[in-house]
Amino acid sequence: MSETSSTPSPISGSPSDDGVLTDNDLTKGLDLTFDGAADILHSWARGLRPDPNLTVSEWADQHRWLSSRASAEPGRYRTARTPYLRAIMDALSPGHPAQRISFMKAAQVGATEAGNNWIGFVIHHAPGPMLAVLPTVEMAKRSSRGRIDPLIADSPALHERVNPARSRDAGNSMLSKEFPGGILVLTGANSATGLRSMPARYVFLDEVDAYPASADEEGDPVTLAEARTTTFAHRRKVFMVSTPTIRGFSRIEREFEASDQQRYFVPCPHCGAMQWLQFERLRWAKGRPETAIYTCAGCERPIAEHHKTEMLARGEWRATAVGSDPNAIGFHLSALYSPLGWKSWADIARDWLAAQGSEDMLRAARNTLLGETWVESGDAPEWQRLADRREAWKAGTVPARGLFLTAGADVQKDRIEVDVWAWGRGLESWLIDHIVIPGGPDDPECWEALSDLLGRSWQHAGGAYMTVARLGIDTGYEAAAVYAWARKAGFDQVAPLKGLEGFNRSAPVSGPTFVDATVGGRRLRRGARLWSVATATFKTETYRFLRIERPSDEDRALGVVDPAGTIHLPGWADTEWLKQLVAEQLVTIRNKRGYARQEWQKMRERNEALDCRVYARAAAWILGADRWDEATWQRLEAQAGVETHLPVAMPTDAIPTDPGQPRAGTLVTPRRKRRVYTPNFMRD
Repeated sequence: MSETSSTPSPISGSPSDDGVLTDNDLTKGLDLTFDGAADILHSWARGLRPDPNLTVSEWADQHRWLSSRASAEPGRYRTARTPYLRAIMDALSPGHPAQRISFMKAAQVGATEAGNNWIGFVIHHAPGPMLAVLPTVEMAKRSSRGRIDPLIADSPALHERVNPARSRDAGNSMLSKEFPGGILVLTGANSATGLRSMPARYVFLDEVDAYPASADEEGDPVTLAEARTTTFAHRRKVFMVSTPTIRGFSRIEREFEASDQQRYFVPCPHCGAMQWLQFERLRWAKGRPETAIYTCAGCERPIAEHHKTEMLARGEWRATAVGSDPNAIGFHLSALYSPLGWKSWADIARDWLAAQGSEDMLRAARNTLLGETWVESGDAPEWQRLADRREAWKAGTVPARGLFLTAGADVQKDRIEVDVWAWGRGLESWLIDHIVIPGGPDDPECWEALSDLLGRSWQHAGGAYMTVARLGIDTGYEAAAVYAWARKAGFDQVAPLKGLEGFNRSAPVSGPTFVDATVGGRRLRRGARLWSVATATFKTETYRFLRIERPSDEDRALGVVDPAGTIHLPGWADTEWLKQLVAEQLVTIRNKRGYARQEWQKMRERNEALDCRVYARAAAWILGADRWDEATWQRLEAQAGVETHLPVAMPTDAIPTDPGQPRAGTLVTPRRKRRVYTPNFMRD
């Protein structure tokens, strides 16, 4: 458009004060006399309006207001508070050439608000279809209520463009926000339907390392979401954000390593040397984290934290690698950059000291404080060491601290192997029985024997008799036969399982999903319920628990009990079974492009004991053992007839998810005289 043109074009005009052409500007001089012409031409003009020159950070400073419901610092948003976010937000602006932006970061650095600013900018200045993906649909709903609704309500520029959600307005609901020229859809990475719901010019992938390995068995959620942008070619933007998890399994780490790997360089207040902050240079007096200071890499002089505000303001992002994708850029930030008043250097030192001695806490510290992946130790304990630690208790009985039983069944061609495990507080566990049922899935008698096992009981040290609360069975071999038997046995006590590759600590077991089953040659739709298990998570946990140090005899004499997670193996566990339990190892593999990934590989041909342990552990998760409160454990102890006691420490690896609690167990007294204890767990 030219200001000297003698004849106004249909889309000519003077821009508004903020530099953005309005509908009136674009339709100036047009004949709008016929009915409906104004609406048509205004819509046409909006479609022709070019993207504004305003950047996302500039928009946030002008229009964003933080709500007291969603922010500890309510009021006008100021990019100067977190200056390192400016370049990241501006890369999301239409004028920036990057199409894929990844942000691998620590906790408490403001990344989610940067994504929300982008959402606000799109609604106000660059409308188009936008997809925001969180790990689960439930988290998407919480984000909508707790973040998106306040974002819209407290920013006038957005409030006038998005109608309030109404039950009868299909265009504006909890997971869908329509605005002129576009729509925002929120969904979970566990919903394949939500991920393929529409084409999208903009995709915001939040906390990608918490995504499940597959969305409803239809593939990687990130791949499914990115496929929505295909039709927008060079105009698309994909923003991927996450705190990293485990080396080789972290999605955000793979994205960052494929990018130009930008780090935020800040100047030393003493010598001016530009450097990116590294944890190794944070120093404090022994046992006194409150003395934490940062040591300059250039002059080695100590930097007090009050200098941080000026350092951040004068910082700049610098690429430290050449990316394999010219359209992708990546950023990394640790909690060392957290602004004053948020996470202090003293807090970081204190958290790091508190994590010492616990592999679980160290992993969490590395992820959330440093924004770096954790390298899992996949080394299997020596089977001979496990043999030396075997304990003596009466075969087929449950020790006092065991409060419920689960079983894991591995289906083989000529047999079904079953291990029965007892579980107590803090996921302490005992191997109770090992059963081999000959015959295989083609033998009806084999399935009858497995059904009989569901009704079998084992005597508890407190006098009660316990049955298997839930049996997890693998569907990897002869799935149809497993579904048919599980359906007949009842899904209240049986959980068909499907193993998935990769880690998923937030939800290592997902489901159930309904699958078709064949009964008597007839196909039944939704005839079985299938649970998906991230087996790598439970294998890693098992090896970690096997490495737990036991109290000495002197400590036991003083009343010290075994730590949470301790695995107890009976004296009758033979050499072959012990070797099967430690038959796999976590190895790192690099593909042709140089990306590293980790996977579990068998070091021995037979690994049934490890598989059965994983299935029994998954059954305990399904029952809810990772989420029970103190009252539930006390009820189980009362039912078993044992005194309440607390373990040394609850496992920090037990991941809380659903806050709901199972019902208390009940005591069932059958006609025979012995007392049988069957917990009445919450049914699926």
